[in-house]
Amino acid sequence: MAKNAKRTEKAREGIDRTKNYDLAEAVSMIKDRATAKFDETIEVAFNLGVDPRHADQMVRGVVNLPNGTGRDVRVAVFARGDKAEEATAAGADIVGAEDLVEQVQGGKIDFDRVIATPDMMPLVGRLGKVLGPRGMMPNPKVGTVTPDVTAAVKASKGGAVEFRVEKAGIVHAGVGKASFEADKLIENVRAFADAVTKARPAGAKGTYLKRMSITSTMGPGVKVDLGTLSAE
Repeated sequence: MAKNAKRTEKAREGIDRTKNYDLAEAVSMIKDRATAKFDETIEVAFNLGVDPRHADQMVRGVVNLPNGTGRDVRVAVFARGDKAEEATAAGADIVGAEDLVEQVQGGKIDFDRVIATPDMMPLVGRLGKVLGPRGMMPNPKVGTVTPDVTAAVKASKGGAVEFRVEKAGIVHAGVGKASFEADKLIENVRAFADAVTKARPAGAKGTYLKRMSITSTMGPGVKVDLGTLSAE
């Protein structure tokens, strides 16, 4: 415990918690401080000027990160017949129908993302109480309810990241690994920021992007100057 506390204290050295840093500088600082024994995930968080309790202020979407997430995503697909074969050929880890529903209802959830063909949604709807709280429920708005299972599986495997605003107006996502080159992380951060910006709901008033920070799994957070999000 003491060792972890010392490492955390050292990682915070040189970070002014009242300052908003240039994006490139912030990424460099986070990478330098990601000293855990595993490849830490780099995560970005935005504080938005929305109140998600109101339906017209909900922020939700998906972004395909240009450089992937660095994470091995296990994909489950609810499909039958030709679409099931198509999903398997595209690289889905688990494919099924009623059998997969029973598996999930039994508590076996060894996947990270769920895709379903439209005809399967009456069946998948039974799993709302299980998949919903985990953020895995298929939704046409983010491309996980679709007849094009090949594209959906490849997107999920290649770097598609879903995001949804939380009650406090925070939206966050992992945008890569500490082992990524800095320019690759910056590209991913900008892609995520662009997706969040484009997802601005009609009911949002005033300043939409209020604050932003970047951190690693075990590292401190660094505030980022929103004005440096745009590529020069």
